[in-house]
Amino acid sequence: MSQTTGGAILSQMLKQEGVERVFGIIDGTYTQLFVNFAPNGIRLITPRHETIALHMAGAYARLTGKLGVCIASNGPGVANALSGVAVEQAEGNRVLLITSSRRPNISYPDRGGAYQIFDQVGVIGKMAKWSAWASSFDRIPELMRQALRHCYSGRPGVVHLDVPENLFNGKTDEPPLWQAHQYRRQEPIHPAPDLVERAAALLAQARLPLIHAGSGVIHAGAYEELAELAHRLHAPVTTSWAARGALAETDPLAWPMVHIAACNELRNQADLALCLGARLGETDWWGKAPNWALPANQKMIQVDLDETALGRTRRVDLAVQADIKVFLRQLIAALGEATASPTRQEQVAKLAQTRDADRAKLDERLKDRGAPLLTGHVARVCHEFFPPEAIAVFDGGNTAVWANFFHQVRVPNTLLTTNHMGHLGAGVGQALGAAVARPDQPVYCIIGDGAMGFHPQEIETAVRNDLKPIFLVCADRQWGMVKINQSFMLKPWKMMLKKSLDPGETVNTELGEIQWDKLAEAMGGHGERVSSPDELRPALERCQAAGKCSVIQVDVDPVKHMWVPGLIHFKKMHQEPKGR
Repeated sequence: MSQTTGGAILSQMLKQEGVERVFGIIDGTYTQLFVNFAPNGIRLITPRHETIALHMAGAYARLTGKLGVCIASNGPGVANALSGVAVEQAEGNRVLLITSSRRPNISYPDRGGAYQIFDQVGVIGKMAKWSAWASSFDRIPELMRQALRHCYSGRPGVVHLDVPENLFNGKTDEPPLWQAHQYRRQEPIHPAPDLVERAAALLAQARLPLIHAGSGVIHAGAYEELAELAHRLHAPVTTSWAARGALAETDPLAWPMVHIAACNELRNQADLALCLGARLGETDWWGKAPNWALPANQKMIQVDLDETALGRTRRVDLAVQADIKVFLRQLIAALGEATASPTRQEQVAKLAQTRDADRAKLDERLKDRGAPLLTGHVARVCHEFFPPEAIAVFDGGNTAVWANFFHQVRVPNTLLTTNHMGHLGAGVGQALGAAVARPDQPVYCIIGDGAMGFHPQEIETAVRNDLKPIFLVCADRQWGMVKINQSFMLKPWKMMLKKSLDPGETVNTELGEIQWDKLAEAMGGHGERVSSPDELRPALERCQAAGKCSVIQVDVDPVKHMWVPGLIHFKKMHQEPKGR
């Protein structure tokens, strides 16, 4: 038999799965892995920090529907990757992490006093979908096949395979290469036919059905089916935060999640909810009153690929385990020529008045055109400047809130953020991953100066890899979200009257000046600095003309920046709902 290495085996298996991009930092412990990437048609993209590799892989997976693959070396490399593991698992992105470990005779368990060793599988196993260690050459292909099965089963998340350095780089007999269909499911999970018929009957009988879309719609790529069903039923569509834009928000049946009061009103009026690929977690108010109608007044059909999500936070009337795209196609066929009554159309139009009035009220704030500027202008100018298919990335505390409230998703799956973790700095990696995933589309990232401070070195990564995202750093030189919460806790009456506290009245909420535009230029990028709404569009034009990664420092009003839209709703979100 011919000889090969453990790294070569893994590279060949990645090729077999159609992997074309891998994200991570090189290291001698897995040289035979990455040197075999190029012969197998795989490009390795190297950031400056391992956690960014996870975020790049997660964004790449979400935008392409493919597997996001990343690597990290034993000890410090894996330790650096851990925050990325936590985020990408929580966000539900399909990521495979391959790591190196020290040789078996000194690890698992640690002999004691060994160099760059900790229980990588034990730690990641508590965080990810699945984690395993290959203890011998013959287990590498076996465990890699098992890892890939986990990647494509149930809710997407992080899957981890750990391989010792001597197995990555050492010689072994070349094993037979299995085809993907020989070790994992290729067909999506189909729903039971009688469940589809029952769902169609419930929808046909409903007075006012609503559709609630989660990330399962995005992972299934079921945008056309969702739109067709919504219009067939004339059913309004709400989404989880993570699935925002599953139905284009230009659609009159879309109830964007930023219109919280309007969504609450709709969810209380509907007598039937069709929940598609959403877990109904905290940011969905757990599916409970007062943000949703009580189960006694509202039936629910829940469809999810992950059986454990069905009926987990709210009892349902019909639970269906299925791929969302397949289910919707069959449901549409089962509904036949059913159409909505004029009464339903009138009711939906009346409910839309609350949504539209809220939009108009929010837009009133943009009449403030002072300098330093109101943060909402950043998202609105970008919305007007970039084409609908551009990828927007939001990162930060108050910055991300402002961006969400003044952005409209016009094309499905064009918005990235960390809705479940709110993880500062992740947007930097997401923007780079987006630029790799969709090289022909503009990518821009609206990010707070606190969040940008976590990973500014990745500007060099973008320059080195000819990636051209535009970062708009909203600089208020403070931890804005923390500061307003702290201010209300310490001196609520003064905060209400004066809108801010005097310097020194809060604890460690201030940040120093960083010239973000100059920092970009120091790393080979293009830099701009603006402080008024009128300056922003010309700066964006110059960034595009520069044809490289660019950073615009946007000086925002630090007091107004704290007073984000919907502040009262975000406070209530963290309270336990009273409904059952």
